[in-house]
Amino acid sequence: MNKITAMIVDDEAPMRAHLRSKLKQIWPELEIIAEAQNGIVAIEEAEKRHPQIIFLDIRMPGKNGIEAAAQLAENAILIFVTAYDEYAIQAFERGAMDYLLKPIDVERLQQTCLRLKQRVLEKLANTKNIEEEEKSTTKPNHQSQQVEQLLTQLMLQQAQQKDYLRWIQASVGTSLRMISTKEILFFKSDEKYTLVQTEQAEFLIRKTLKELEDELDPKEFWRIHRSTLVRVNAIAEVTRDFRGRQMLGLKGCSDKLEVSRNHTHLFQQM
Repeated sequence: MNKITAMIVDDEAPMRAHLRSKLKQIWPELEIIAEAQNGIVAIEEAEKRHPQIIFLDIRMPGKNGIEAAAQLAENAILIFVTAYDEYAIQAFERGAMDYLLKPIDVERLQQTCLRLKQRVLEKLANTKNIEEEEKSTTKPNHQSQQVEQLLTQLMLQQAQQKDYLRWIQASVGTSLRMISTKEILFFKSDEKYTLVQTEQAEFLIRKTLKELEDELDPKEFWRIHRSTLVRVNAIAEVTRDFRGRQMLGLKGCSDKLEVSRNHTHLFQQM
């Protein structure tokens, strides 16, 4: 039997590499024939490479996973990879769609791979019958119908959710830099500007910390000081200095951020 092929779609290169590595461990026979950073590229790659399985991130710039899924579901088995909250997971389960939660759980991935092997084998075994049926009548793709139902459910649910800021615009010389909030370690306010710190660089923007706090997802960014907002996933450790103040160490950054007394409750379990 020919190798089973797959494509990984995620806007974050480290996430694609992580999933590829885990799949290699769990399912070494699976051939990853393509990767894509958004839905537009995914559709182009799928048309050229024809993967049998697509691991599809939901939140991506340009064209997101659900928008792309309407086309990708025609010819491939889809597994949604998501960091969505419970409201979206309920939609996936009601639609009986395969999904993986970020961060990827190895046990869950193993179970998904076992189901995928069975589904691909069944699909290959039924290909001849399906082709004969399609010659006599046009039958809708069952997975495509599921994707349409899922999209409808998510749109209804998201209509009740606040659309949080996902990109920060910063002027760099005469050009405009778009910074994903996933890249940002922290924001720190000055009198006139707000510093935006990433692992690679720092930028200055005119948006105030109060404006940012109102527009950013409160589950993703916490205010730890009157002058500081930090991305929760960027926190590596919480320590105390010689004065007893809580200090945050960050991933990929040597800076230490002070937690003010009014916000120490955020780290009571740490």
